[in-house]
Amino acid sequence: MADPLRINLALQGGGAHGAFTWGVLDRLLDEKGIEVAAIAGTSAGALNAAAFKAGMVMGGRDGARENLDWLWGQMGGMGDLRLTTLMGVLEPPQMAQGIEFSLPFSLADTWSRLVSPYMYGPFYFNPLELIVKAMDFDSVCDEAAPELFIGATRVSTGKIRVFSGSEICTEAILASACLPNLFQAVEIENPETGETEAFWDGGYTGNPALFPLFQSHLPSDIVVVNVYPLERAEPPRSPQEIADRINEISFNSSLLRELRSIDLIQRLMDEGELRRDRMKRVHVHMISDDKLMRELSVTTKMMPMPSVLARLKQAGRDAAERFLEQGAQHIGKRNSVDLKQMFD
Repeated sequence: MADPLRINLALQGGGAHGAFTWGVLDRLLDEKGIEVAAIAGTSAGALNAAAFKAGMVMGGRDGARENLDWLWGQMGGMGDLRLTTLMGVLEPPQMAQGIEFSLPFSLADTWSRLVSPYMYGPFYFNPLELIVKAMDFDSVCDEAAPELFIGATRVSTGKIRVFSGSEICTEAILASACLPNLFQAVEIENPETGETEAFWDGGYTGNPALFPLFQSHLPSDIVVVNVYPLERAEPPRSPQEIADRINEISFNSSLLRELRSIDLIQRLMDEGELRRDRMKRVHVHMISDDKLMRELSVTTKMMPMPSVLARLKQAGRDAAERFLEQGAQHIGKRNSVDLKQMFD
């Protein structure tokens, strides 16, 4: 029997669109010939990564699938992330961009723009906290594979901090998913200085961070699960569309910078300008569905409706299936995406 193909996963954030990644992971769990050695995750990607890891430790592949199902079942009961008490009573029958012009959505959108999360005083709560606290962190932090790397952004410096091993806790995952216009910054002690630091969403500085996956003991193949569309043919026109595209560009920029660096190193190696024994050669693969993501909007990121999540999960499974048919053959050999074309 052939040895399994070992890969690293890089999971983007994207609010409720992280259910696409749920579907990807669900399909990859079917493949006994693929082994996940490490996962770098940000925001919703961090939630998926923690649920996947805890499930694997507790019950193998079936445990990981069950834990991911539990996570998104919990997410589907939350309502609108910006105004849960107002939006929780309404579930639009279809996911379409027109939802963003509905009165309840407009109220929630306006509320989130005008009201600071610090204005709630003692009534403030983060709706993700109850879900994250329910995770088994003994399993999340277990030394067994896959290794986890969770990214968050330091508010004071704008630099990334990557949590791994026993550093991963409720606060670390909440920090990774902390959108500053929705949630109060998450405060975590710096073990080196003993001082408390405030953190925002890791997507601003690494969506997700790839560099932790470059370590020599990890496999050379990184499979990026991309949730934010890289391209849009038409310029946005409505205020919501403009804000959404700004977020897409912002949250893709750190990933594109790291992919550009990988491409440069690969070319220098191929041209003999860089010794192969000095740097690790990384193979990049991507699982995405830009067509679907372009059809969606900020509405569906903020409203984890069960009908939306189910469609996204199936889209993720379908995208993973396409990768397994067309790209998996390149694992351990070369990129299955054209990095140069991505930047041109």
